[in-house]
Amino acid sequence: MKITDVVHRVDTQEKIKGTAQYIEDIHFEGLHYARTLRSTIARGRILSVTYPEGYPSITVVDARDSIARNEVSMITADMPIFARDEVHYIGEPIALVVGRDKDEIIAFMKEIDVVYEPMTPLFTCDDNEANVFTRRHYSKGDLASLEGCEVFEAHYKTPYQEQLYMEKQGIVALVAGETVEIYGSMQCPYYVVNALKNALGYPEEKIRVVQTVTGGAFGGKEDYPSIMACQTALAALKIGAPVQLVYDRREDIQFTTKRHPAFITVTSYTREGHVEGMKIAVKIDAGPYLGLSDVVLQRAILTMTGAYQIPHLEVAGTVYKTNNIFNGAFRGFGGPQSLFALETHMSRLAKRLGKDPLTFREEHFVHQGELTSTGGRFHEAIHLEEMSRMLKEMSGYPELDTEGHGRLVGHGVAVVPHGGGFTGDGEAEHIKAVVKLRKDTEQFIHILVSNVEMGQGALTALSKIVASALDVPLERIVYNNPDTRVVPDSGPTAASRTTMVVGRLLYNAALKMKEALQEQEEVVVTEHYRQPDYLEWDQEQLKGNAYLSYSWAALLARVEVDPVTYEVTCTDLYGVYDVGMPIDEKMLLGQVHGGVVQGLGYGMMEYMDSKDGLIQHNSFSSYAVPTTMDIPQIHTRWLINPYIEGPFGAKAAGELTLVGVAPAIATAVADALDREISEIPVLPENLLKVVTS
Repeated sequence: MKITDVVHRVDTQEKIKGTAQYIEDIHFEGLHYARTLRSTIARGRILSVTYPEGYPSITVVDARDSIARNEVSMITADMPIFARDEVHYIGEPIALVVGRDKDEIIAFMKEIDVVYEPMTPLFTCDDNEANVFTRRHYSKGDLASLEGCEVFEAHYKTPYQEQLYMEKQGIVALVAGETVEIYGSMQCPYYVVNALKNALGYPEEKIRVVQTVTGGAFGGKEDYPSIMACQTALAALKIGAPVQLVYDRREDIQFTTKRHPAFITVTSYTREGHVEGMKIAVKIDAGPYLGLSDVVLQRAILTMTGAYQIPHLEVAGTVYKTNNIFNGAFRGFGGPQSLFALETHMSRLAKRLGKDPLTFREEHFVHQGELTSTGGRFHEAIHLEEMSRMLKEMSGYPELDTEGHGRLVGHGVAVVPHGGGFTGDGEAEHIKAVVKLRKDTEQFIHILVSNVEMGQGALTALSKIVASALDVPLERIVYNNPDTRVVPDSGPTAASRTTMVVGRLLYNAALKMKEALQEQEEVVVTEHYRQPDYLEWDQEQLKGNAYLSYSWAALLARVEVDPVTYEVTCTDLYGVYDVGMPIDEKMLLGQVHGGVVQGLGYGMMEYMDSKDGLIQHNSFSSYAVPTTMDIPQIHTRWLINPYIEGPFGAKAAGELTLVGVAPAIATAVADALDREISEIPVLPENLLKVVTS
């Protein structure tokens, strides 16, 4: 088959027919259920926990049951599996209550008495300078040399955002002989393996992790399943039976990880209408544990100059420890926060300088061969001018539709990058991906990788790559949900790396296997990741090539604002995307539509408030997300620009489609109101304050 052929997704039928087996659909003999006892205060000492008597079929599992280490190992291991002496956020797990009857578990939990000694909590990034997890900094050029420049400083704020995957978090743990087995909805099976190795002290061969059909994730199931797996594994070991832990929707929204709130200050230095330098400070709220936050911060600050060549630069980032909810991964991973601030700032600068916002951006575009903000080099072709031209052509820019029939009309633009793969040398030094292809004796080709299907189309995309490289029908490719007993560690399903990085390894393996296709015996080909020689990175200094390659998007949003209620409607979103060579345009269009809707929610309506450390919006009725009534007309074009290291020229796509949407909409609202916007979402009450201030 050809790589450009549009095909039906390979998992379509089971999902349409309702035969797909999600974690709650799978039968486990002797299954016990678990619920989580959680902290009700943001910070304090646990003085006592008293459990009721008279429940012989109920088992409590807590920190006293830890085996090797009472910690969840992610990048760091600062989070306990269960709180032992202190709690550090509302909702922190203290224990699991396990039993066969769900109603009995609830009755038992109502009688538990936890006594705390409250401690003073920290809820903002302004009052706890002493409570800093990490600081990062890099520079370019010499800001001090800039004399006679016009200086403009502005502050930007972005909110929490909930992933709101369709399927809730869910894990089942059981013991099979000497092996602990985990089944669940997840993105990164080997993250779970590593967390269990650390928590249980078990060797890898005594741990088995199986990803079940996963109904969405968006980063929310990158780190959190490791927490639940450690908890349920301890429970299964204690009672000797399978234990299922599935959150209800309110619990999932209120107590699992979110997109980090960010507070960003951008100071620009302009001379004769051109940006000569920027000084940028990024603050993100990690919550009480570091988790993935340092990596989120790194992507945030490394993305801070976007698609623009800024000669002189100082960028600093700080991860703060608070007693708010524990934050983690979400599609874009720091990029949406940074690019909202940068793109909004560029539009504000253009207006102050009396320039067209898109023309102003064009004057600062980066080009192939130039240095990146971290002193690396843009090795691949960059066609931002052509993308800008295509955007103008498809939208009619600058002769835009301004007829709002009584509503205020505005247009906003954003031109954004997304670096594909893990930051810096992460792919080579930390992930070290391994993939395998196995041809069985019946001539079926089995894809053996740990990357998962979570709704994004990985099963189909990777199968197409292998089928196309081997020139065999798609029906000959077998790609099952990962089972760590069977598949090698090809790295997490994150960082827009699955098609670009893992797909390339499978492509290479397929080329090696091609000669053996006619042989009758079984053939296995193994491929290891190797970093391209021209990429260098210094992690301590944050110097060199921050990403393997860059994908690009040029966006224009049209909005209408009610002049009385300040309600915002996004009517049109135009986008030109450079994702290398599209593997499947139909699936890629789905990625665009999904990214646009999530970005629209982030920019326009998804408001999540934390009051004294407790998330207030914990249901579909209180946390507003876009519906079909809110989705604009989405106009999409591709800029074909094959990436030499990608399979059939493909680059990263999944996160790119989200990261520029919020700033495009926010700057469109600013245009409609003739006011400056510094914060998202652009809710009516916030806009009223902007207009009347």
